[in-house]
Amino acid sequence: MPYTILMLASTSFFSDYGNHVRIWEEARAIQRRGHRLVLATYHNGDDMPGLDIRRSWDVPWIKRAVVGSSRHKLYLDVGLAWRALRVALSVRPDIIHAHTHEAAAIGLPLQRLCNAPLILDYQGSMTSEMLDHGFLTERHPLYLPLARLERLLNQRADAVTTSTHNAAALLRRDGSVAPERLFAVPDGVDTERFRPYDGSPAWAAQRAELRAQLGIPEGRRIVVYIGLLAPYQGTNLLIDAARILLSRRPDVHFLIMGHPDPHSYRRYAASLGVAGHVTLPGRIIYRDLHSYLALGDVAVAPKMSLTEGNGKIANYMAMGLPTVAFATPVAREILGDAGIYARLGDASDLAAKLELVLDDHELAARLGAAARARAVAELSWERAVLSLETIYQLALARRRARTAPAPTAYHEDPTPRL
Repeated sequence: MPYTILMLASTSFFSDYGNHVRIWEEARAIQRRGHRLVLATYHNGDDMPGLDIRRSWDVPWIKRAVVGSSRHKLYLDVGLAWRALRVALSVRPDIIHAHTHEAAAIGLPLQRLCNAPLILDYQGSMTSEMLDHGFLTERHPLYLPLARLERLLNQRADAVTTSTHNAAALLRRDGSVAPERLFAVPDGVDTERFRPYDGSPAWAAQRAELRAQLGIPEGRRIVVYIGLLAPYQGTNLLIDAARILLSRRPDVHFLIMGHPDPHSYRRYAASLGVAGHVTLPGRIIYRDLHSYLALGDVAVAPKMSLTEGNGKIANYMAMGLPTVAFATPVAREILGDAGIYARLGDASDLAAKLELVLDDHELAARLGAAARARAVAELSWERAVLSLETIYQLALARRRARTAPAPTAYHEDPTPRL
């Protein structure tokens, strides 16, 4: 049975980074299964083909994407709540699917209004993200109220889906989500588009042209990264590792793709004397990402967060790239034995592990092949959306059972009949 799904995204969708990729690919996969999906999101961001997007009211002084925690979200979420209410009254959704806790807070009153289950697509802890971004400290007076709100939203959602099994395990230990309402739906990847470089003349010409456009000299081995640029993403440590590795291997080049503010990281690379071996092109359009990743000899995932997903790793794996990551539970879950792990937060060890993979061609080939096989077997979006459909069905059944009127007891009239 097809459903009408109201998806809420408290973000500047679409902006070419991990959480947005999950929203986009999830929405496409849901639509391919025959469901109607309407997405309510902020006023800014790119429109995506084939997706019914309803945006909140315009805020003329904010045109750039709002990434991570920001004081601007206080009024942006008010605008989104108004838009979500109007859309909900118009389309009468069967399912409310909220990405992030802020979106779940907006969906909570709609859950009752529409008598529709609220699905929280858990991308990580809201308060942990605020700590990671330096938006709050644990001593801030708002920290405890926000932690309580986060726990309340976890409890009130009809189902909580996580992008990793690690996040599901953390929530089980936390006790804020009943086990029967908690489901892991790992990030997927389009393995047809993201696939290893095949050596064909056409692809070789495209790679050469793109490499020239980026100004990467011939003869350099390339380490690729895609994602947000921020300390908690490990961007600073990655450039520190580049300085260490380049002192021994001047034939290496780092292609560090993403946003926001690549200018400050260019300045940081220049201050370390490695600007000529580090290219920061800024935001890469998602539809072109596979072409850029195909330039890489090795991929790197230096994310520091212990609660958020790490969807970029799935893209690396599908491309058949040997991948070096910091040793976090999430990275180990996604990569398994197909990855190389550096000590968390250690730039020197990250440099050493990158050098190991660059030097050992047999190891690199073995890791890349294993990663590609794992991506094809386990990380398709079609597989993920079948899990989502089952979760929708369970949540609908539970909500209908809770809200169904109690049967009226039958009392026989004791008056004798003549």
